[in-house]
Order: sequence, then structure tokens, then C-alpha cells
Amino acid sequence: MQRRTLLRALAAGSVLLPAARANAQALPSPWRDVLDTPAQKSPLAPRAPLTGLARAGRRVVAVGQRGHVLLSDDAGKTWQQADVPVSADLVSVHFPTATHGWAVGHDGVVLHSVDAGRTWSRQLDGRRLGEVLVAHYTRSGDPAWLAEAKRFAAQGAENPFLDVWFDDARHGTIVGAFGLVLRTGDGGKTWEPLLHAADNPKALHLYAVRRIGAELFIVGEQGTALRLDRDSGRFAALDLPYKGTLFGLAGKDRVVLAHGLRGNVVRSTDAGATWQSVPTGVGVGLTASTFDARGRFVIVSQAGHVLVSNDDGASFTPAKVERPVPAAAVVSAGAGTLIVAGPRGVHSLALA
Repeated sequence: MQRRTLLRALAAGSVLLPAARANAQALPSPWRDVLDTPAQKSPLAPRAPLTGLARAGRRVVAVGQRGHVLLSDDAGKTWQQADVPVSADLVSVHFPTATHGWAVGHDGVVLHSVDAGRTWSRQLDGRRLGEVLVAHYTRSGDPAWLAEAKRFAAQGAENPFLDVWFDDARHGTIVGAFGLVLRTGDGGKTWEPLLHAADNPKALHLYAVRRIGAELFIVGEQGTALRLDRDSGRFAALDLPYKGTLFGLAGKDRVVLAHGLRGNVVRSTDAGATWQSVPTGVGVGLTASTFDARGRFVIVSQAGHVLVSNDDGASFTPAKVERPVPAAAVVSAGAGTLIVAGPRGVHSLALA
């Protein structure tokens, strides 16, 4: 259970509870599976735990527990709740365009929106995930990976996806617990498993996926860092100076940052070929990152720290915020304003 409690970010407050799911399945009606229950609308949703943020054009989209998806068109001053077909906990969201977006989360859920997050449809869930894995590795003829696929299938809708990245409205990658990696080239209509194509022999959890410059990176447990080799099609392992869990990625051009537990940040200026540790002065988990309106790196922590870099991530300075809040996600909402989501809901922060 220790590994499971690290799913996504410590600030999120969402952990896998397969035993609770099994107990719930034994309850008499009117219990319904979260995959069969649409997210309920609630005026308190903006103060409920939220774990993912993204920009859909000028709109800010937040996702979180019980399938809540919130939308703001005024830099976080007001929020409205979207229509979502499931009430599974959502972990991450990404919009490669102003209208097309994807959200992923627990129970193997993958959701898609074509209207800037106002409504969502289900593209994949944990019930179908096992079928997708078994079908793919049956065709591949690899008995070891077929056995692994059958193991996932036997677990049912248990394992979460933890992050999602789309280059455009068709090509995307999702990652998750126990080494899950899948990609699509048709906007999520079909998914291709890549468990066999990742240098992750221990099946460690994968927490973040991002394209930075021309390279696609993945980071996760125990210092796991992978970069897609376009020639071989494999996610090759990278050697980092920090061997603890990494929660997130940020970068631009050839500068790449990865951040994680105990205030650790590692930085590469050669597209991931070599890495150096960056002191932060913070001893808690750094859970999310973004760029502010000035293009500066911003990293937030589970304890409410906001760290800002004016030199492309070579150093960080703590920013003064009036009311720090624990963070699981962060996004810029315009000049001097950050939107932070976490266990206390979603909040706007003013940066000097």
C-alpha cells in the first residue's frame, strides 16, 4: 500500500482503495459503480478536492474527485460544473487545442471533450482496458507480455491513469500505475499499449508525461525518467541524480525540469542527455509546475510553497503569497495570477 499512497501527488488526497471497491460491490442496492454513475452537480464542487488543471484557450478547466469538472472563463473568479458521465476520481486533464481535451483518472477512465470541457464522453475505462491489453499482446505473440495483460484484465477496473498529453487533436499518450503506457493516433478512438516499449522492468508508477521541445518524456517512481527514442520507438531510461519519486515535468526548448518528493528538482539543458540537481530550500513534495504570463518556471508544493525561476530553472526563489494553499495542480490565468487546485478546492493566487 505504500506505493499506492503516492499515486499522482501527496497533496491530492486520492489513493487507490481496491478493498473499498470490493466491499462496495457487496453492498445491496442502491449502490452503483462509479463508472455507471454520472458526476453529481454541487455548489460546493469548487471547494472539493481537485487534482488537475489545464487551459482550453482562455478557459481554465479543473478536474478532481467524484468526476467533478469545473470551468472558469474569468480567471478563476467564478466556476461552473461540466456534464461528466462517470463519478470516478479524475487526476489529470490536458487540452492541445482550445476545444479538444482529455481527462484521465481512477478506474482506468479516459474522457474526451470537443467543446472546451463543457461536456465529456468516455473513451476508455478499466473494464475495457484489460480487453485492449490482452487483444494487443495476443497479436504480438509475446507470452510474457500476454500474461501481464491477463493479470491487468483479472484486476478489473482498479488501476488509474495518472497523466495525459496530446500533441494535437489526434496524437496522445496516457500513463499510469504499474507502468501503464498507451498511445493513440486517432483522437482516442483506439489505444495501443506500450508497456513492452518502456524501460521500466519493475513496473513502477508513472506520474507525468510531457513533450518538451522535440522530445517526449515520462517520469515516475524511484527516479524513473524515460525519453521516447524516435528511431526505436522505445521509451529509453535516463540517468538522474535523484532516485526518489518525481511527480511532474516542465520545460521549453532544450531545458527540462523534473520535480518530486522532498523539494527535489533536477534540470537538463541538453534535452535530457545529462541532469543536475537544483536547490530549492524546500523539504516537501513539489507536486505541480507551469509557466506564468512572463514565461517564468513556477513550481508549487503540497504545503503551499510557490517557487519562481527567472533563469530558466537554474535557481528558484519563494514567492510571497497572501494565503498559501496546498497544491496538486497549477496553471497561469494571466498577468500576475495563478490558479491552484488541491485538497481544499481551487483558488486564485496573486504573484508579485
